[in-house]
Formats: sequence, structure tokens, C-alpha cells
Amino acid sequence: MVEHVIGTADQDFERLVAPYRGELYAHCYRMLGSAHDAEDLVQETYLRAWKGYDRFEGRSSLRTWLHRIATTACLTALDRRGRRPLPTGLGGPTSTPEGELAERPELPWLEPLPDTLVGLGAGNDHTNDPGAVVTARESVRLALVAAFQYLQPRQRAVLILRDVLRFSAAEVAQTLDTTVPAVNSLLQRARAQLDRATPDEDSVPEPRSDQREVLARYVAAFEAYDIGALTELFTEEAAFEMPPFATWVRGAEHIGRLIASHCPAQGPGDLVLVPTAANGQPAFGMYLRAEDGRHRAFGIHVLELAPGGVSHCTVFFDTTLFRLFGLDPALR
Repeated sequence: MVEHVIGTADQDFERLVAPYRGELYAHCYRMLGSAHDAEDLVQETYLRAWKGYDRFEGRSSLRTWLHRIATTACLTALDRRGRRPLPTGLGGPTSTPEGELAERPELPWLEPLPDTLVGLGAGNDHTNDPGAVVTARESVRLALVAAFQYLQPRQRAVLILRDVLRFSAAEVAQTLDTTVPAVNSLLQRARAQLDRATPDEDSVPEPRSDQREVLARYVAAFEAYDIGALTELFTEEAAFEMPPFATWVRGAEHIGRLIASHCPAQGPGDLVLVPTAANGQPAFGMYLRAEDGRHRAFGIHVLELAPGGVSHCTVFFDTTLFRLFGLDPALR
């Protein structure tokens, strides 16, 4: 009888909190800048919520209560972690793409976020609401999450809770155990700091047929290892960065020279790109042919598109990310 009661309570808890998993994952990711860390913090949030569920008295909504637990867990985690940058946030571009790349494996780099983990993948119910999809995608764009990293943790929490999740100042004050005037002051400073840190980039709408054509040409150019075709796809002021390398370049010509000088591919067929989606943006898992002839995980490309072509490409060479994207470590 006791086992039946406990099992029923667990089932009720799972049923009530399950709809918030994607939103909580996105919240932890915005706070931490790491898909791996966000995965851990969501599990910690659910464990804390399960342990304290019998004391939840409904004085706030379940959504507010869960985000309060998640925010507290994220702030505690940030006490032990530094901010996660991208190479473009550390210094200017190199003028010598053929030069030696500055590798910084010790830095905790910003990571991409698979769309499927936060409910932005194809087939999710809420994708029937175009406005909600646009808002969700904009709030996890790489450029914006990178800009969040410039904020102090409590400023970051206030900005995300107020401007992204639309909690009231009173709810945020309760979450952070502070006052409404203090929340408003933190929000004002965070907005000002974000305006200075956010790159001046136009928002990219849902890909249209011409943008799908650009993506198809991008895949074809890489798989044919056609540097000239690749160069033509980038805008004149495009940026190309590759954590864990701090070196990055700006401009289509420099991007072509960088790829030609440092990509280990030798010719057509060495690279294979598998489409995916990250941070509400088009993305690809890139595989490189190894000595045994198999194509193995090499890097995750996340793209920004502009009317003139690809305006920004970030290549993440952390192959542990392939698991989060549901991508195989090697192609069959």
C-alpha cells in the first residue's frame, strides 16, 4: 500500500513538471552558457523539486517555483565557474589567416544548444505558434547568450527572468531573496551592459527558399572541398571562429584562406555535413574521413544567415557535443 502511494505521488510529480523541462533547460543554458552544464542543472532542479514537492504550498505557480529552484542552483554553480566566451569576445580578428592558431583548451568556452533539447525541433507542439517560436529562438541565439556572459550572475538572472521569461519584479525579488527596487536597479544596469556587449547584428528570420539554397550550397562546397565556392558564400564582413582556438577571422577572403591553410581535409569526399539545428539557427555536424576510411565526428557548425549569405560561422571542435545533438560519433 505504501509503495502504491509513493509510486502514485512520483507519477503525479513527473506529470506536472514534465512540460517545463525544455524551458528549464533553456533557462539554465542562458545562465551557464553550457549545454552540458545545463543538462546537469536541470537534473539537479528536478531532484530538489521532487524532494521539496510535499512542502510546495501553491503560493506561487509551479512554473515560478521550478524556475526559482533552477535559478538558485545556477547561481551556486556560477560561484565556481568563470564566464564562457567565444573567440570574438576575447580580441580582434587576425590579419594572417595562414599563421599558427592560438589554441586555448583551458578556457571554458561557450557551447551550442541543440534545438531539440528546448522544444525547438521539428514536430514539437508549440511550434504551431510562430510568435512563440521566434521569441524562443531569439532568446537562445549564440550572439545573445555570449553577451549574457558579460553580465554579473545576479544581473544575468534578473535580466533573463524579467525580459526573457517575463516574470514580475516581485517574483524575481522573491526568487533572489531581495527587494523590488533592488531588482529594478539590477535590471537597469544589466540592460545597459547588454547593449554595450551585444554585437550589432540583424535578427535572422525563418529561412526562406533562398536561404535554404545557401545552406545546400554550403554543404556542397565543404563536401567538395571547393574553397572558391565556400568563399563566395560568406558576406564581405562575415566572421569565422573555432573554439577552442582563440584565433578568428573576418571577411570572406580571410575565411577562405583560413580554411585552406588549417582544415585537415585533402580533397572531395573527406568531409561530410549532417544537418541539425542549434540555438534556433541552422547547424551541421561535420565528419572528417579518418585513416581507416570512416568519417568521424569533427565539429559542429552553427551559422548566422544574412541576405548576402553566411554572416557568421562558429565551429565547435568539442566532439562530446555530438551526443547532445543525437549525432553518431562516426558515420555508418
